[in-house]
Amino acid sequence: MAYKPNMEDIKKLRTMTGAGLADVKKALTEAEGDFDKAKDLLRERGLAIAAKRSDRETSNGCVLVKVENGFAAIIALKCETDFVANGADFIALTQSILDAAVANKCKTIEEVSALTLADGQKVADAVTQRSGITGEKMELDGYNYLEGENIYSYNHQGKNMLCTLVQLNKDYEEQGHNITLQVASMNPVALDEDSVPQAVKDNELQVAIQKTKEEQIEKAVEAALKKAGINPNLVDSEDHINSNIAKNWLTEEDAAKAREIKVTAAAEKAANLPEQMIQNIAKGRMAKFFKENCLVNQEYIKAENKENVAAYLKAADKELKVVAFKRFTLRAD
Repeated sequence: MAYKPNMEDIKKLRTMTGAGLADVKKALTEAEGDFDKAKDLLRERGLAIAAKRSDRETSNGCVLVKVENGFAAIIALKCETDFVANGADFIALTQSILDAAVANKCKTIEEVSALTLADGQKVADAVTQRSGITGEKMELDGYNYLEGENIYSYNHQGKNMLCTLVQLNKDYEEQGHNITLQVASMNPVALDEDSVPQAVKDNELQVAIQKTKEEQIEKAVEAALKKAGINPNLVDSEDHINSNIAKNWLTEEDAAKAREIKVTAAAEKAANLPEQMIQNIAKGRMAKFFKENCLVNQEYIKAENKENVAAYLKAADKELKVVAFKRFTLRAD
C-alpha cells in the first residue's frame, strides 16, 4: 500500500526544514516516509531553483551585526524582494548564520558557508533550502569582522539594511556608539589619510589635476568670448549654438566667431597653464577629499562647532582614538 503522509509527519518535517506544506507533503510521499530522504529531496529542489535563478539580481536582503566575546561581525543574506527579506524565517536564518560565524570567529565568507548550524545543516545547504522554499535566489554577502576589545555596533534604525562596527582603543560606550552613527551616516572610505590606498590617492590626484586644468581653460575661453561681445551661455555647446541661431538669439557670424575663439583660446591657455598653481589647487581638492572621506577627518555629525571626529574623541579623552571600522549596506549610497 502506497505511503500517505499524515499531519504529524508533515508538521515534523516542516519544523525540521521550514519548507511549505505542499512541498513537505510531496517530498514525504516520494520518499515513502523516509525523513532523511525527504530532506534531501527538499534540498535538491532548492538547488534546482537556485541554479534556475542564478541570473537574478539579489538587491534586497537582511543585514545583521553582532558583538560577543571580543569578536564582532556583519553579515548580509541577500534575496530578490523585500517581501522575502522582511520575513521572520529569513531574518531568523540570517541571525543563526551570524551567531555561528561569531561563535566560530570566522574571518571569511567561505568559512561562514562551511559552518554547521545548530540544527545540523551546513550554512550553504540552509541558504539553498530557503531559496527552494521562497523561489528566490539567495546568497551570502558583505561579511566583515573586527576582533578585540571596545567594539561597538549599530543596526541603522533597526531595519536590517545598514550595519556598522567601530573599535576604539579605550572603553567609551557613548563615543563608540556615536561613531557607529557617524560611519552609517557619512560612509567614510578609510580611517585616516594614511589608510587610503595609494592607488586611490593617485587616481584622486589625477582627477583633481585634470579638473583644475579644465576649469582654468574654461575660464580663459569665457573671458575671451566676453571680450568679443559674445554671451558664453549662448555658445556653451554646439546644440545650444544651433538652437540659438534658430531663435535669432545668435547670428551665424557670431556663431562662427565663437567657435573660432573657443578653439584658439582653449589651445592657448592649455599651452600656458601655470603648473605650480595647478598643483596648489589640486592639493586643495585632495585636502577636501580627505576631509570628506577619512573618518577621523570628517566633521562630526553632532558637532555644533564643526569639530572633526578626532577632536570629538579627544574632548572625552586625549588618548581616545578609532582603531578600525566596518560598514555594509544593501542600498546604494
